[in-house]
Amino acid sequence: MNPAEPQTLLIVDDHPLFRKGVIQLIQATPEFRLVGEAPSGKEGMSLARSLLPDMILLDLNMKDMSGIEVLKTLKDEGLDARIIMLTVSDHADDLMAALQAGADGYLLKDMEPEDLMQQLVEAAHGKITISERLTQLLVASLREKSRPPSPAEAGLTDQENRILEHLIAGKSNKLIARDMDIAEGTVKVHVKHLLKKLNLRSRVEAAVWADRCRRQGKT
Repeated sequence: MNPAEPQTLLIVDDHPLFRKGVIQLIQATPEFRLVGEAPSGKEGMSLARSLLPDMILLDLNMKDMSGIEVLKTLKDEGLDARIIMLTVSDHADDLMAALQAGADGYLLKDMEPEDLMQQLVEAAHGKITISERLTQLLVASLREKSRPPSPAEAGLTDQENRILEHLIAGKSNKLIARDMDIAEGTVKVHVKHLLKKLNLRSRVEAAVWADRCRRQGKT
């Protein structure tokens, strides 16, 4: 896709007023072009399959099915879209479940409109986005798990270490593949292996953990 072209976006949320507000923000942002909206998880999946949007904004709690179910289904089907959870839930369990299911971001509905759009623009450029006050929840959750004390002691290969650096920068598999001049499928395999070595279940967990190790001088 040409970077100058707006990203196509689908919003899936069962609250009409909130959906309308977000749509107005998106329509005022040149980086995006709204291609569809859905009031339920099932309709959202159907539209995602037919419209093939670049990005999906997905509510966590909907009447017909959870956003996590929608997320898992679309990711399992290999849909090539950035999927950003947009929710009222700031619970650690919901955050971790979304990240482990493959969410490319997790944003809260009480964000300032300007901050929300800035985060979405960053997500459109391949960055993983999480509301700032949720980062501490993620760090606290990571402390509770057993893993190597540092990346150096995890037995990562040189290639895995390079990919971990890209994860810290919040880059998607597609961006990493382009920057390293390797296939996207190769990146996925390396990410899977390094997550296993670090005893982590999502790329965002790996990025936050590795960045914290680096700040603490553990390389």
